[in-house]
Amino acid sequence: MNRRLLTALRTALLPALLGTLLVAPSTAAGAQTVRADVDFRATVALSNCSGSVVRLAGAAPEDPALVLSNGHCLQAGFPEPGEVIVDRPSQRQFRLLTADGRGELGTLRASRLLYATMTETDVALYRLRRSYAELERAYGMRPLVLASARTDEGSPISVVSGYWKRIYSCTVDGFVHELREAGWTWRDSIRYTSRCDTIGGTSGSPIVDRDSGEVVGVNNTGNEDGRRCTLNNPCEVDEQGNVTVRPGTNYGQQTYRFYGCLIAGSRLDLTRPDCHLPS
Repeated sequence: MNRRLLTALRTALLPALLGTLLVAPSTAAGAQTVRADVDFRATVALSNCSGSVVRLAGAAPEDPALVLSNGHCLQAGFPEPGEVIVDRPSQRQFRLLTADGRGELGTLRASRLLYATMTETDVALYRLRRSYAELERAYGMRPLVLASARTDEGSPISVVSGYWKRIYSCTVDGFVHELREAGWTWRDSIRYTSRCDTIGGTSGSPIVDRDSGEVVGVNNTGNEDGRRCTLNNPCEVDEQGNVTVRPGTNYGQQTYRFYGCLIAGSRLDLTRPDCHLPS
């Protein structure tokens, strides 16, 4: 998870970084050229992380809009291992970016923290006060669509950070049976190739498939120091229990499992037989 690095950036490196990172993706150091259909549409900046306005493929225009980010980006701090937060009031605010990432369209406000956990996955889903139709009328903005199936190895992806206004472009390098970091364990995590060298503040960024334009996951962590299974240094564990450490490698969590759990009106039903989110 990258919040510790983000704090360090704020306190020690931010003045030096402003000249290189808070610029358009085409000029930021190390940024990759991406296809024209991947931009900052529906991307938001949180106070400490990134996020995006998302919907299921079958969501109705009058449904309240949803914002996707990480469970470790909660203002109250990291959820404990095994903890699942469901349907709590929230007044969290999100800065909605223009498609080119150079400005802001406005501020979105949550009404509920619909779901958050760091168990098996690392996600937070907020329900906004406005519907998808209201957002389109107010900002001309359409949400990103969540993919209904897991992504594939080799798929071209972009990690779109609203916090840094930067796009990272790479491919899916593979999948991790278990990704362990400190006391948390995540399953079937997405591992990126090296071009997606995400940093603090990119947590919660949507992982967009560059062929379909759909969101296949949410960016959440990377091994910063080459350590084994510690905070900010996740390790990979295979089915036989073998541990692998990949220094400098970054990861995300898949989001297709929301399809079995979200119902009409942007509500959550974790008791449904086809819902496989931790409850």
